[in-house]
Amino acid sequence: MGDTAAFEPAERERAAETAFDLSVCVNEPIHRLGGIQSYGALLAAGDDGRIEVASSTTTRLLGRAPGELLGTPLADLLGADGVAAVEQTLAAPTGDRGLLPLPVPAGGPEFDVTVYRADGRLVLELEPATAPRPFRFSQFYPSVRAALTRLQHERSVVDVCAAAVAEIRALTGYDRVVAYRFEGRSGPGEVIAESIVDGLEPWTGLWFPASDIPPQARRLYERNWIRVINDVDDDTAALHPPALPGGSVPLDLSDSTLRTVSSFHLEYLRNIGVASSMSVSLLHEGTLWGLIACHGLTPRRLDPEIRAACEFFGVTLSLQLAALQEAETARARQQARTALAQLIGTLEPDPLHSLPEHAELLAALVPSDAVVVRLGGAAPAVHGDVSAAALDTLWPELPALPAGEIWTSECLGDHAPVLAGHADTLSGVLVLSLGDGDLIAWTRRERRAKRTWATDPAVPVRVGPRGERLTPRGSSAVYQAVVRGHSLPWTAADEAVAADLGRAVSSIALRQAARLTELNTQLRRANQDLDTFAHAAAHEMKEPLRGIAATVAFIGEDAGDGLDATTLRRLETVESLANRMDELVNSLLHFAQLGQGDLRREPVDLRDAAARAVEIAGARLVENDVRLTLPPSGTIVSADPARLEEILINLLVNAAKYARPEQPRTAEIGYTDRAVFVRDNGIGIPEIHHGDVLKLFRRLHAKDAYGGGHGAGLAIVDRIVDRHGGRLWLDSGPGEGTTVWFTLGADPEA
Repeated sequence: MGDTAAFEPAERERAAETAFDLSVCVNEPIHRLGGIQSYGALLAAGDDGRIEVASSTTTRLLGRAPGELLGTPLADLLGADGVAAVEQTLAAPTGDRGLLPLPVPAGGPEFDVTVYRADGRLVLELEPATAPRPFRFSQFYPSVRAALTRLQHERSVVDVCAAAVAEIRALTGYDRVVAYRFEGRSGPGEVIAESIVDGLEPWTGLWFPASDIPPQARRLYERNWIRVINDVDDDTAALHPPALPGGSVPLDLSDSTLRTVSSFHLEYLRNIGVASSMSVSLLHEGTLWGLIACHGLTPRRLDPEIRAACEFFGVTLSLQLAALQEAETARARQQARTALAQLIGTLEPDPLHSLPEHAELLAALVPSDAVVVRLGGAAPAVHGDVSAAALDTLWPELPALPAGEIWTSECLGDHAPVLAGHADTLSGVLVLSLGDGDLIAWTRRERRAKRTWATDPAVPVRVGPRGERLTPRGSSAVYQAVVRGHSLPWTAADEAVAADLGRAVSSIALRQAARLTELNTQLRRANQDLDTFAHAAAHEMKEPLRGIAATVAFIGEDAGDGLDATTLRRLETVESLANRMDELVNSLLHFAQLGQGDLRREPVDLRDAAARAVEIAGARLVENDVRLTLPPSGTIVSADPARLEEILINLLVNAAKYARPEQPRTAEIGYTDRAVFVRDNGIGIPEIHHGDVLKLFRRLHAKDAYGGGHGAGLAIVDRIVDRHGGRLWLDSGPGEGTTVWFTLGADPEA
């Protein structure tokens, strides 16, 4: 805290606290207060051109009471030329409002008239002219231009704001002009620059509670660049009638220059010794970034030209601040570009799943205490200092984000109170969504910062010397507090670099997807060509093989007993080889045919399919004394019945061929966890050969061992399973039997 003397006023007022409902201030409809500042007058006309609303000041300023004006044509007051000038001003492409000099009534004194539309009505706000007429832009512009030129020479936010407040004070004559920057859209504000007359206490560095400028006031600041209060003790001029004809609410004065002021805000200004004020909005991308707040110790009226110059200042200053921020973002992106380029170069060919391997490069992109890559709900890859408990608490609290979206928080305890206890390692987070729940998160721990407040932010309302309102304010009653639970704020540059990474990952992923699609297309064509070739080759090879076998037979018949034993044995070898070749060609032809034609899926009872397979393979099982267990009835799978039977036949034949030497010998067909299995207790297959046995014509034993064969059975089974969109795997070891598992994929018509 500050010294004791600085806190004596605050302590005295704290002791005098009374109940005050701040929500009344927060919810006050300040755009429909039913009155204007009394130095001007207001008229509102309906579609028929007749006056429907008039302020009480028309009597003094126009010489006609509101009651006399209501219901009369606006043209009776302004004349046809005046109405035409108003309509021409509104039709000009200058926005929703316009300003023109106009004699009111026609031929009378000149007024500065602001025109706009509200609630479907034409609204005129009349201010007695004060500036010399005619107004000469050439005399006014040089000083404004010089001020703007000086403004543009500054290179930091604080320097630009310092130049701006000095120029605006010189232009307007206010006693205090401060630049006030908000922390976030709805947060408190800090005075970052000021220009004051001698004798006033400086406010630079002071923080003001968010409640000082409630949400509805911030929305109006975003809508209007400038807001002027001529005299805090002004008697509000009421509107007549109080509510719009046919309604129950006053006229909407959101775009009004003369709009009256909330009693809460007036009391706030009085309590800090302010008699007049002006606020100029500072916007960034349409959002309120800050304010130029001007305070006068005496009432002060600004003519429209000065107000226009200040509004111009606000627009220019906002553009300058935006340019500075863009430049800062560009510099940060340039600094991160090397790390980003290096990272992108390492993400091929699988950008998503290679990210965890490069967490160190990710950490170089955005200043943080830790970077976390979370993919597929699995345990995240973490580089840096953040607790696992904090991350486990964080994940359920994150909003759902589409791929490429950025979400940030510098006070996670405010976002989700359950996270407040983890601030020591996790207080802020920047999240880049990769889609489907995958993300990259940069985290920051709590940064404890001392702030000097113009009042206790926890107790923004006290009884002050002039009433119970938002007091005290100023350096004579400061309150120092340590901000907890907040991390270093995420900058626009941080978000931009993360967004660049998101676009890069997405671009690489799209290129990879396109490349894989093309490769899959090429592979599908190659497989089709290979199937066609294998089918054609096998078909064409059968004819000469049959010829070889027939020729050998003819030679044997023609020669009769004239052949010696060696020649006869050789002929028998040729015939055997031809027959074996014919069997191999048949297997190859069948394997090729499996890749062609459509499957005819239908619901199949697995027990019925097994029973039909036993009709073919049962003899081999009986021959080898293998006892078979069938699945229960009612186990339904979606498959091509003929192909499913072929799978089971091949697997049952293998169970018989490779049965164990000793009893008992068993085999079982079953279904569990969405997979069919055929299990035996035979000789088993070494794990190192599980992949080999699924290849065509690959046998682990001599060609005549275990009943012979060509090594096509399991390859055919695997091909059929693959055609169903399923997968096959083995659970086997030497002497441990073999379980062949397979799924049949999803039924596309289900």
